[in-house]
Amino acid sequence: MPLPSPVPPVPLSGPAAAVTSLARPGPPAPSGEELTLVPLHQRPELLEACAELLGEEWGKSRASRLHSLQRSSDAFPACLLLLRSRGPSDSPATPRQGPCELVGHVRLSRVLSRPHDLFVESVVVARALRGRGYGRRLMEAAEQWARARGFRCLRLTTHDKQHFYAHLGYVLGEPVQSVAFLSPAISSEVLRLFSAPSGAAAATSTRPWVPAVPPPPPPPLAVPPPPPPPTVIWARGVLAEGGEQQSLLQTPHRDAKGLPIFWMKKDI
Repeated sequence: MPLPSPVPPVPLSGPAAAVTSLARPGPPAPSGEELTLVPLHQRPELLEACAELLGEEWGKSRASRLHSLQRSSDAFPACLLLLRSRGPSDSPATPRQGPCELVGHVRLSRVLSRPHDLFVESVVVARALRGRGYGRRLMEAAEQWARARGFRCLRLTTHDKQHFYAHLGYVLGEPVQSVAFLSPAISSEVLRLFSAPSGAAAATSTRPWVPAVPPPPPPPLAVPPPPPPPTVIWARGVLAEGGEQQSLLQTPHRDAKGLPIFWMKKDI
């Protein structure tokens, strides 16, 4: 899908609504403060601060974080930063803050075979600012940013914040495959090819067509055939039985470590 021309950063103003389901309660955000969502690749001076923010939450080596963040681009994945302007009453700026304070981060990636969807991950708000509604503001700004570029649906996974996302309008969804690094030259037809079953991909090869020999007729069955195996769905490295019920309290899906994981989506 061709990418539209760059859109200016998303400005956010006004008080942030409190969302206690994302983090511990805290003082409300100051009224009238200015919040702005900007892509990291437009603010490269915040690269180190962003790596520090992510490292505080999930660890991982600094070099690995920096390498991943440096891939941010308009062609996706896009690392988006929520910035807060600093007022005269604020404490002295730190290297992370400068004239603006780094409030949070979210990364958006393309979704295989779904050209109008984006996958949301690495959602984090600075620990000192949690419980003030910034998680909600970060997600709302990401929705505006994606919608302005023609995308229609956001998808994500979570281990334990499903109620927070449900409060923002997300519903339970099916597993999908995100694409970490995607060139804008790759068409949706190529994406569909990579997401097709192996038999469909083989049919597109350049080898000459050879008519298949019809299989011999099956012998008569003396006993009823066994029941078919349960339907399975690919879920981030683990197969989950499709017949199980899922709700905000339980999920049939597991991550690569075997932990329960909820797949959610929202039309924007």
